Amino acid sequence: MRAGYEGTGPGAITPDGCAVELYSRLPVGDEPDVIAAAVPEGASILELGSGVGRMTHALLERGFTVTAVDESAPMLEHVRGARTIRSPIEELDLGETFDVVLLASFLVHTGDAEVRRGMLRTCARHVAQGGCVLIQREGEDYHENVPRERRDPSGFTVRIASSEPVGDGVNSVRAEYEFPDAVWTQTFRARPLTEEQFEEALQEAGLQVDRTLTEDRTWVRAVPAIPPVLGGLGGGGV
Repeated sequence: MRAGYEGTGPGAITPDGCAVELYSRLPVGDEPDVIAAAVPEGASILELGSGVGRMTHALLERGFTVTAVDESAPMLEHVRGARTIRSPIEELDLGETFDVVLLASFLVHTGDAEVRRGMLRTCARHVAQGGCVLIQREGEDYHENVPRERRDPSGFTVRIASSEPVGDGVNSVRAEYEFPDAVWTQTFRARPLTEEQFEEALQEAGLQVDRTLTEDRTWVRAVPAIPPVLGGLGGGGV
């Protein structure tokens, strides 16, 4: 288990506190539609942190080719129809590139700044020339509007029960999922990022924001940064 992370409830728990059975039950939202609208048809996608394949399967259905990466073998056992690779995101180096690199689930907000740097370097390392990186980030009030809960139409309740500072700009967040027959919790570390901090983190990895994809600005399309041109035209620098 990663330091500061914990999970409770039935079944296997991953190093970041995610319950495999819980994620196999959760429905996919509108994220696949957001992704499909932002990238070319039939694009090759490297999905970082795929879990059980909720988005993987929806993207496959839309005609994309997906390589699913997760550090949890029990999670990857649920993925069907995609190439799967078991690895921590920050350590991944496949020696190949993809049209689209996908970093969802607020992973860019991981509490460990060095892990975040590694994740973003992985994104930059694997995106093809002319490709893009799609990143999901927290909403503006993610840590302020607490506690809050949502009743899903499928019959379960998800609750952000608390978000407490633990130092160095990092919060410890506790999420709860209540089903009629089971309850799961996950405690994890998250680092809120201002717009400026987010863009600086991308720039450090050689990426830059291209545009936002949703009205709430939680989905962002990034592209490899264009290196500055050295010198002046014609060599007549001042």
